Amino acid sequence: MPDVISPELLAEFQKLAIIFLLFVLAIWILFANTIKNTLKLISKENQAILPNQAWFLVVPFFNIYWNFEVARRLSYSLNNEFFDRKIPVEENPSMSAGMTYAWSFLVYNFPFPVFWKMLGMIVSFVYFITYWFKINQYRNLLLAHNKWRESQQNNQANNED
Repeated sequence: MPDVISPELLAEFQKLAIIFLLFVLAIWILFANTIKNTLKLISKENQAILPNQAWFLVVPFFNIYWNFEVARRLSYSLNNEFFDRKIPVEENPSMSAGMTYAWSFLVYNFPFPVFWKMLGMIVSFVYFITYWFKINQYRNLLLAHNKWRESQQNNQANNED
């Protein structure tokens, strides 16, 4: 039986697969780091998930389940923090984008027909970027609010002197 793929070509495919896997892991690490840094800005009593638990998103296969938990718990944490800080934002911030990403990621990784996997991959990619962007927006909002609070405290301290 003749070989369909030469050993050299097979070795090149294996190298490309490893490079792609490392690239995907690097993206997941950056994404988990954004979530961790966002959770660090949320007071402990408002956190529904610990910041270091964001690293579970980097674990292949487990992250299929953990995406649902992060989407739900991060949304609850942000909702609680924005309520305490009296910052008007949408209710359950980032929940819809996070859940859409989690479901599409599940479809992409589940043994469905190729059409559904491709559709899941496209939707997953779009909502992954959308979700990451929203989380980063909320992180920047919390950072800006922290700076504003510091300036208010400095103004009060200067007025008392």
